Amino acid sequence: MTGILSARGLRKRYDGRAVVDGLDIELARGECFGLLGPNGAGKTTTLRMLLGLASPDEGEIALLGHPVPQAAREGRVRVGVVPQVDNLDPDFTVRENLLVYGSYFGLSRAQVEGRLPRLLEFAALETRADARIQALSGGMKRRLVLARALVNDPELLFLDEPTTGLDPQARHLMWEKLRLLLREGRTILLTTHFMDEAERLCDRLAIIDHGRMLAQGEPRELIDRHIEPEVVEVYGEGVLAWFESHGKRLAARAELHGETAFCYLRDAAPAVESLKGAPALRFLHRRANLEDLFLKLTGREMRDGA
Repeated sequence: MTGILSARGLRKRYDGRAVVDGLDIELARGECFGLLGPNGAGKTTTLRMLLGLASPDEGEIALLGHPVPQAAREGRVRVGVVPQVDNLDPDFTVRENLLVYGSYFGLSRAQVEGRLPRLLEFAALETRADARIQALSGGMKRRLVLARALVNDPELLFLDEPTTGLDPQARHLMWEKLRLLLREGRTILLTTHFMDEAERLCDRLAIIDHGRMLAQGEPRELIDRHIEPEVVEVYGEGVLAWFESHGKRLAARAELHGETAFCYLRDAAPAVESLKGAPALRFLHRRANLEDLFLKLTGREMRDGA
């Protein structure tokens, strides 16, 4: 297997149930690769296997040239990980969190201290080096976790929902930081529930569900392949009647969910024209996006689990 990270035929079962069922993944150096799926799709189990924290029942993994799980520790030395939940030590300052984490990779205190100025600058925490973790905002904590993942100067970063819980300003700042890492030539494996985040950042992505690969490729190419180019969302009083009389007839594909009609069209003009005579209805006309693709492939029902 070639590439910075490769997996072939990954399978994992728990209690007789297939959680990961025959996944193939390969990352090219310097790309951002998204792993998307609803709760319970198998993303967390896949990440754990790729890092050597869980052993596959079947399949092969190579992490930076090292077979996993046999030599996972050697591969992880050159990997940075940003977990879903901030696991910073609240008893330490910003500086101390970075120093202690560096020691886990066998770095001396002097080595980590030499990297501190750049890490603090990257996280925009130069003036907060001696602050306790409790004094940081949510955005500051996430930037610190990202900076901490860079302590060992990794080639590959695993980012597990890195912007969950952040406000829009903090999310955009995190995206800027991730683009900077990509420009430096680092490789990123990203999981996220924000489809706009995946569409903005990912060069390629895979959508999985029930442990199986549903689609893989460049975001816009996948959207163009699976979804009609235009979408009209209609809601308001009388939407059911409009859906039955116009939506089903005009759209290539139409769905009614709750009080909203989703119409997927190659030409939205007739549908938009029909709505001009229905003042009680409101609508949004937009271009098809990654969320449309995700929902088409995985469904709209709520999921429990991680």
